[in-house]
Amino acid sequence: MKAKVIGLLVTLSILAPLLAGASTRTSEKPAQGRVRFAPVHVYLDSGDRPLAAYQFELKAQTGQIKIVGVEGGEHPAFQEAPYYDPAALMNDRIIIAAFSTGTDLPQGRTRVATVHLQILGDAEPQYELKLIVAADKEGEEIPADLNLQTGESK
Repeated sequence: MKAKVIGLLVTLSILAPLLAGASTRTSEKPAQGRVRFAPVHVYLDSGDRPLAAYQFELKAQTGQIKIVGVEGGEHPAFQEAPYYDPAALMNDRIIIAAFSTGTDLPQGRTRVATVHLQILGDAEPQYELKLIVAADKEGEEIPADLNLQTGESK
């Protein structure tokens, strides 16, 4: 009896990791089977006003995405990776914010962030980009336009 129990435990200890790994591998694949990575560059145009702070939300209206990374912008004031809400990532959306207390601030159109995505399936995602706020160095809200560009070129 003892030998049967030991044999059963040995068999289970060998099969359990194999079965667990097989179910994990198949559940990660999208229905269509295609996985690719792509950057989304986010640009903010503050016109003739210096930009000291911003906050925006990015999500996919259609398509399956996973956010895998965030990097800063092109101007020295925003080159560091911006802050984001990790809880929002669980819903395949991201809320990003950054501020600069420096005196060298961008004016006009500047890339403020690049969001790196894993795109699941063949459908090209349609994005929703929403500006929550843009502000100057005094903390006053300023009018600004927000848009995005997909692809490798910045």
